[in-house]
Amino acid sequence: MSTIRIHTTQNVVLEYEAASVGDRVVAQLLDLLVMGLWALVLNFLIEQLSNSSDEHRILAYALISAPLLVYHPVCEVFFNGQSLGKHLRHLKVARLDGSRPGLGDYLLRWLIGLVEIGMTFGALALVATLLNGRGQRLGDMAAGTTVVSLRPRTPDVQAVTAETQVPLGYQPVFQQAALLSDQDVTLVRRLLHQATKRNDFLLLNEVAGKVKGVTGIQTDLHDEPFLRTILRDHAYFASRDSAHM
Repeated sequence: MSTIRIHTTQNVVLEYEAASVGDRVVAQLLDLLVMGLWALVLNFLIEQLSNSSDEHRILAYALISAPLLVYHPVCEVFFNGQSLGKHLRHLKVARLDGSRPGLGDYLLRWLIGLVEIGMTFGALALVATLLNGRGQRLGDMAAGTTVVSLRPRTPDVQAVTAETQVPLGYQPVFQQAALLSDQDVTLVRRLLHQATKRNDFLLLNEVAGKVKGVTGIQTDLHDEPFLRTILRDHAYFASRDSAHM
């Protein structure tokens, strides 16, 4: 599985594992299952209207096909890059430049996907993803996106502690990290470890919100990379202060 390094506009490097082909296929199958259940339920209801006029039946069938057609872009727009299948497999769409994907990105992926997935039964998308080194199908290449795994790469304490190591020449991103006490940072580190180990995104969001409330930081970074950056920045200020003692 390859690693995707995303450079954000705040000079932060985020590392994700590219979603495996297997995970993407399973996510797609789960989405097809959801869409299939939708079609079955509405088709059953339509059959109960067998005495209705042809115009009403055509309208009813349109109610089945329209949501299925736009299922992926609608889900990804409203659920931050995730369809139901991607959510269950802990995957999401991300831009390679670190910014949040926009409506145009999702629509471009979807339009090209109608050809490379819909018309070729996924064969073209599969070949493109296997040949591309960053987990991109053709739609991703056009939109500047990829699909990444949200599962923690290393769920042990050492992985969280590694985020506090300050590399030579490191420049802090958030000056406000110096406002946090050592006790605050110890608690953040412990909760971050718990949240990433359990894939507890609500806990991540709560901890990030508390840190932002204390420091007054406003950022578009996602919760986990934000917290890891705060830990690294605080470690930078702590090491600088100890060197001046």
